[in-house]
Amino acid sequence: MRRSIKEKTAPYVLLSPYLFMLFVFFGYAFLRCFYFSFTEYDLFAPPQWVGFKNYLNLIQDFQFGLALKNSLQFAVIVTTLQTVLALLLAVILNQKIKGIRFFRALYYMPSITSSAVVTLIFMWLFQKKGLVNYLLTSLKNGYRIIAVFFGLLLMFQAFLVIGEKLKKRPVSCFEPSYLFLAVVLSFMVTFFLVKTGIVTMVEGLPPVETVWLNTKKIWPRNHRLFGISYPLGSIMLLNIWTTAPTFMLLYLAGLQDIPKELYEAAAVDGATKIKTFWYVVRPQLRNITFLVVTMGLISTLQMFDQVAIIGDQAPLDAVITLAYYVYINAFPSSVSPKIGMASAAAVFLGLLTLIIVLIQRIVVNAGEGD
Repeated sequence: MRRSIKEKTAPYVLLSPYLFMLFVFFGYAFLRCFYFSFTEYDLFAPPQWVGFKNYLNLIQDFQFGLALKNSLQFAVIVTTLQTVLALLLAVILNQKIKGIRFFRALYYMPSITSSAVVTLIFMWLFQKKGLVNYLLTSLKNGYRIIAVFFGLLLMFQAFLVIGEKLKKRPVSCFEPSYLFLAVVLSFMVTFFLVKTGIVTMVEGLPPVETVWLNTKKIWPRNHRLFGISYPLGSIMLLNIWTTAPTFMLLYLAGLQDIPKELYEAAAVDGATKIKTFWYVVRPQLRNITFLVVTMGLISTLQMFDQVAIIGDQAPLDAVITLAYYVYINAFPSSVSPKIGMASAAAVFLGLLTLIIVLIQRIVVNAGEGD
């Protein structure tokens, strides 16, 4: 009996540190937050019960509406793009290529870099005279050279592929060896045309001086409801670049776990690479995709640090999110804290996250049934 008791209690002893943190720092904190959402509290005077007043004030607060809009935009766009990018990177890095481990480590570097450091670097890149505008100016002035290069690339690739097809040899339109050769030839010919002056840069065009951060401009301009502000769009690019490598590792593990027999069966049936991916790889990665999308939605809906670090570099209305709305109400700069409003917004954010994840789970289950 004593041995049986030890075996039954051993897992709970090992889990006790985690359970302690879960119940004290999360469970107890949530209950207090839920209670404060029905009170008027400023951290100094005792809380006073006000019922649903804070939730009604949230609905009427214009800034809360902006925070909700920005958070939903951020969650949908960033989660979608980072999931697609992570899958593409995983498929590319899953190939047996010499030196592939170096590229895996290179792509993963942004995920282990400090968020504060990366945000500060991006603030410098997106300045009016920063590197982003410089590169856009270079692309604008050199569009002729770029057009010539890609035109030659298409011509050389088509010439090589058509030549092989005329010889009745099976070859893909994007054969890697031919594509590499076409890139080299296109670069050499373009370099010759530029050096001889046949193709030149466009002179006299004004430089690109787009204000990315300190502005309230939106894109598209005439869509106030669905338009994305320039500062929020910059933060989206930053977030996609830093989080996609982490999800890439999850997809990479899922790809390496797919049995080789499935690829061989698809090849025997004459499936192309696209059909193999759609009918073999995609279903096998369904659970990984659910995990990636769930983690992406939770992290994007709670996005806070990058907005806080940018601070006064961008207008508050252009970048405010629900998590930052909670912060500025709980810790305002010059007025008394509004813990009741902050708690109500935090409860709303938690329920919104839960509802979105549950909807996603229902959609995934429906897909599995089909």
